[in-house]
Amino acid sequence: MSTENVTSPAPSRTSKAAKSGLRTWVPPLTIAALLVAVAYIANAMLGKRSFLLPAPHEVITKLWDPTSAPDIWVAMWRTTVVSLTGLLIAIVVGVLWAIVMHQTGWMERALFPYAVMLQAIPILAITPLIGFWFGYDFTARVVVCVIIALFPMVSNTLFGLQSVDRGMRELFKLQGATQSIVLSKLEMPAALPAIFAGMRISAGLSVVGAIVGEFFFQRGTPGIGSLINKYSARLLSEELFASVLVASLLGVVIFLIFGWIGNRAVGKWYDFG
Repeated sequence: MSTENVTSPAPSRTSKAAKSGLRTWVPPLTIAALLVAVAYIANAMLGKRSFLLPAPHEVITKLWDPTSAPDIWVAMWRTTVVSLTGLLIAIVVGVLWAIVMHQTGWMERALFPYAVMLQAIPILAITPLIGFWFGYDFTARVVVCVIIALFPMVSNTLFGLQSVDRGMRELFKLQGATQSIVLSKLEMPAALPAIFAGMRISAGLSVVGAIVGEFFFQRGTPGIGSLINKYSARLLSEELFASVLVASLLGVVIFLIFGWIGNRAVGKWYDFG
């Protein structure tokens, strides 16, 4: 009897894990299958103009076609380096910016409007200035990444710091804790879920920033954005869609990686999702 009591929960946990996996993967895979079916139908309906929307299998084959795959995968690696560099800079600057604003009310009132302005600036309008100031290669692309990915880190970190329970603040104050101790022992740990949520948002935006930067700054080593521009100009639709697909997958992978890191960091005490 005791042996049955010990071993019986295992199938239950396995069943729950299987159901959880089905709930996670079945909906997006179903939508993907529907999109593929729609693409095939649209390709067939276009007839002689089918090059405008190539069949999915023709796009996929370009990812290992020796005439196009090397360029695409090397460009993806370069875009990954640019996007991760810009993302890491945005994380550090965003967290420090939010901490400075959190110290006093007048600092928040003085600095937060500039964070909003940075978010509202149309990036395409200032890319010429970025090129003038930082050149037209790696540094300029990273700057575009930082500008696009910075605001979610600032706003989410500030929100997390300000969301600490008031009772906990009072408890630290009664114990005579200094402002630095309150920040390091209470506010920063409590803000971690919001910080990692900001990282997930900024991760996707950093890929967008890298592609935009490569699209406009053509000098130096080409990335996915440079290839998209080239394939579009030459009407190479299959290679163009393959490059767009790889860029989308890159954004998803970086998003999932930071989601996984967030789960490992705060998942034991917070349902990170």
